[in-house]
Amino acid sequence: MSKASITKTTLEWNTINWAKIQRKVFKLQSRIFQAVKSGDKVKAKKLQKLLLKSHYAKLLAVRKVTQDNQGRKTAGIDGIKALRPNQRVKLAYELNVKGYRAKALRRIWIPKPGREEKRPLGIPTIKDRAMQALVKSALEPYWEAQFEGTSYGFRPGRNAHDAIGRIYTAVNKTARYVLDADISKCFDKIKHDYLLSKVDCPTVMKHLIKRWLKCGVIDNGVFEDTKTRK
Repeated sequence: MSKASITKTTLEWNTINWAKIQRKVFKLQSRIFQAVKSGDKVKAKKLQKLLLKSHYAKLLAVRKVTQDNQGRKTAGIDGIKALRPNQRVKLAYELNVKGYRAKALRRIWIPKPGREEKRPLGIPTIKDRAMQALVKSALEPYWEAQFEGTSYGFRPGRNAHDAIGRIYTAVNKTARYVLDADISKCFDKIKHDYLLSKVDCPTVMKHLIKRWLKCGVIDNGVFEDTKTRK
């Protein structure tokens, strides 16, 4: 890329009207949400595919993984930790389903609080993270329209403190039973085919999710396949 092109794309990123872009994407997400609420899942899935192609949604996905997320400076297997503004613009244009190939995850190990045991984390490349953020932006409103009001895990705008508050409201006047359960290595052992069968989304998105599940990991330079998880 020439110096003139770099300057142009840098200015393009730095002058983006993010408020406008967020409104546009949120409006499309709201249409997905309302379509599901009204029982028109066919329409919702068409809107999901439209969002997947939206340049505005792609820009937001790139911004999220390169500027907003706390773990944005952790590199995947390509060693890339950060992108310059012109590289962010270029990446947004590259987020296309056609020809996309997911790279293997980089395995890192972090200590578990109060234990000698360590927990494995799989770190995708920045491009894979951006594509995942794009798909997530289309999946979230579809499922938010169906989730129970009392569920809090992994949902936007909700956290552990909200769950604690709900529990307190439920038990502070009357005795209740509380079930605390933890499935050992749930995400390590979950069957991929079964998981995919439960993901109600357009086929193109399901294919992307399957690629991420099957991409494998590289741990200390050694590739480990994930095909055993059926």
